[in-house]
Amino acid sequence: MLQSITLSLDPKYALGLAVSSLSVYFLTKVIYNVYFHPLSRFPGPISHAISRLPYCYRATSGTLPFDMLKLHKRYGNIVRIAPDELAFSHPDAWKDIMGHKNGAPEMGKAAWFYRPIEQPLHIVNEDPGEHKLLRRQMAHGFSEKGMRDQEPMIRKYVDILLKNLQEFAELDEPVVLSDWYNFTTFDIIGDLAFGEPFGCLEDSSYDGWIQSIFDSGRLGTILQALSFFPLIKKLLLSFVPQSLKDAQHKHTNLTKAKMLRRMSIAEKRPDLIEGLLVKKDELELNLEKLVANAEILIIGGSETTASLLSGVTYLLLTNPEAYENLKGEVRSTFQSQDDINLISVNKLSYMLACLDEGMRMYPPIANGLPRVCPTGGSTVLGEYIPQDTFLSIHQWALYRRQEYFSKPNTYHPERWLESPKFATDCRDVFQPFHLGPRNCLGRNLAYSEMRLILALVIFNFDMKIADESQDWILQKNFLMWQKGPLKVCLTPKAQSSS
Repeated sequence: MLQSITLSLDPKYALGLAVSSLSVYFLTKVIYNVYFHPLSRFPGPISHAISRLPYCYRATSGTLPFDMLKLHKRYGNIVRIAPDELAFSHPDAWKDIMGHKNGAPEMGKAAWFYRPIEQPLHIVNEDPGEHKLLRRQMAHGFSEKGMRDQEPMIRKYVDILLKNLQEFAELDEPVVLSDWYNFTTFDIIGDLAFGEPFGCLEDSSYDGWIQSIFDSGRLGTILQALSFFPLIKKLLLSFVPQSLKDAQHKHTNLTKAKMLRRMSIAEKRPDLIEGLLVKKDELELNLEKLVANAEILIIGGSETTASLLSGVTYLLLTNPEAYENLKGEVRSTFQSQDDINLISVNKLSYMLACLDEGMRMYPPIANGLPRVCPTGGSTVLGEYIPQDTFLSIHQWALYRRQEYFSKPNTYHPERWLESPKFATDCRDVFQPFHLGPRNCLGRNLAYSEMRLILALVIFNFDMKIADESQDWILQKNFLMWQKGPLKVCLTPKAQSSS
């Protein structure tokens, strides 16, 4: 008896017992995940079935969009990409996962992805009931009438962009057009969300608030990955230096000050936040929740739009025929830049095709935005999916599949204009703004800004991509594309009218 107790207290014995127990646990877990888990019947790499680690590695390495295409090519329309997650690559999956459920519970947003750290909820990650109330109040600001009311604000910043580009053109030096697109869209959304611009166009630089958005992309993928390893996450977060905590505190205070200044404006203002402010008491929106909703508008309504503008510009300038066709359409439609506005740009059918083809080849949101299967499970593509399973549709991979698009890796705006060359394309696959009750509220704003900005730039300048930006589109993706400087040589168009 004494010997037994002594052995049980022996550190080497205890360590060996612990290691053995852990080994048995992990081996049992591996066998269960691969052979007995409810998702074991779906194809995919064994390493992804065993652990979440391969998925996390791909996401934090910035290669997930490209890896997903390889996985779908090998395994088909449904791929098991983690022990508890399936990726879908089929047009019908959009409706099955994100569509209206006719009374059945909708698939919720995956908390590990949308809220990897504790923060106030906003319209994107709120529960369905609260989301519906917020969306109703914000809908007018994003409507076509709302866009027309906001046009003077939007046009003011686009005119500043044109003035700055004119100065660069006269210097006969390449301009980092990707930066200037960002300066413009951030100043516009800053005014529409907080009632004041960030001063990017005026200072020709990124506000510290905005720089933090770009810096957060890779950190975001790391925090999302760590959500599956909570003890490690808690430990690492405890080592965050005080300087970073102080910087975050300063950022929070500056953002609150912006919102307080917006709230102090007495007159009704046709912007994106007005609908929430008039009902803030009824909706119980405190300062933190108002700030959270304004911040998500900034992130969702600026970087994505600027990325698409940069991507379309690159694709046009590396495909001369498409560029000449668009230039011809814009310049034959308008005699003066004063004729170009949010309504008149709707005439530009080829431009819309150029933008849609840009979103197909270079979607601002390239990876899947995971949902979670509700209690009782759901059916997707005719397959029963058990509850608590994560489901995603990865746009970049989906839009590059030959099963859905002819010549998927080359830029052809004509595919959106009923060209017989692309008659077999499956357009239902293309859902850049998603669908269903959670579809992107900013669709009108995005198209309005992109059409207006691109039309005015094309009307006023001839463009040529700089040699150092020929491979600009070869980027990694950490929630956002890691864009390098897109350098473009601008030449003022002869007889352009102001």
